[in-house]
Amino acid sequence: MKFLSILTPLLLFGCVTTEVEPPYKGNALHHVVLCWLKEPGKIEARERIVEVTKTFRNIPGVLEARAGQVIPSDRSIVDDSFDVGILIVVADAKSLTEYLEHPIHRKAKKDVLVPLVSKIIVYDF
Repeated sequence: MKFLSILTPLLLFGCVTTEVEPPYKGNALHHVVLCWLKEPGKIEARERIVEVTKTFRNIPGVLEARAGQVIPSDRSIVDDSFDVGILIVVADAKSLTEYLEHPIHRKAKKDVLVPLVSKIIVYDF
């Protein structure tokens, strides 16, 4: 009987899960930027791109802005040839256009990305 008194709460409450919702709702637009450095693997360049990406959070309409270095993989399906990935989340296409034209983004592109990056591929979905 003691066993059942311990087992019952575990069965009833032990499997309860909660979904974690992102800080944005609806059909947000994801702007993914993959960067190949002019000097591949240069740590300082990677860190500079990660830091400047944080400034994009100050652009109106940006819901999320983050960046990080590639994670090497032996899986054939994974493209790990780039150096830094950037993710920007905005509410819609209009917000994406405003982000791209914003002075903070233009300055980061001119002062950081263009001098450090040899190739960029962008995916928007």
